[in-house]
Amino acid sequence: MINEIKKDASDRMKKSVIALQQNLTKIRTGRANTSLLDQIFVDYYGNQTALNQVANVSIEDSRTLKITPWEKDMIKPIEKAIMSSNLGLNPVSAGIVIRVPLPPLTEERRKDMIRVIKQDGEQSRVAVRNIRRDSLGDIKELLKEKIIGEDEERKAQEEIQGLTNKHVEEIDQIIAVKEKELMIV
Repeated sequence: MINEIKKDASDRMKKSVIALQQNLTKIRTGRANTSLLDQIFVDYYGNQTALNQVANVSIEDSRTLKITPWEKDMIKPIEKAIMSSNLGLNPVSAGIVIRVPLPPLTEERRKDMIRVIKQDGEQSRVAVRNIRRDSLGDIKELLKEKIIGEDEERKAQEEIQGLTNKHVEEIDQIIAVKEKELMIV
């Protein structure tokens, strides 16, 4: 029983960390990254379709993304989708290729993004702590029903706290790395 609770807590905490990492890949650091366009959807014959489903997205150089649509008719809808996204990007069409230059980040914009990153990190920490609280509640329930003893409860609490500390530390490291990336000019 206790092992199942610990395994469930560990799995859920890992998912919180992974979700944070995925969120942070969408934040622009000044270098070109194809995941920046992951949340863009294009009108593809009446259906909203992910950009990477209608075109090949690649990195041309450190500050330029290159989009090669699979159909020539998709150039205008792709440009429109990128322009209407809130990413502040201006695509440039060059025949059958769309180039998306990434403007350099201003100091103010970098600080705003760091604020956003820290908020995301805090939300992830809160999620991990909520998982800890749920797990400790389950363990207390086992103690109340006399399925486990007090020594087992105390040991399980310490192990779950250890898991929590490990995952919060991971979150802190991820945030620190992303902050460092953002501050590189």
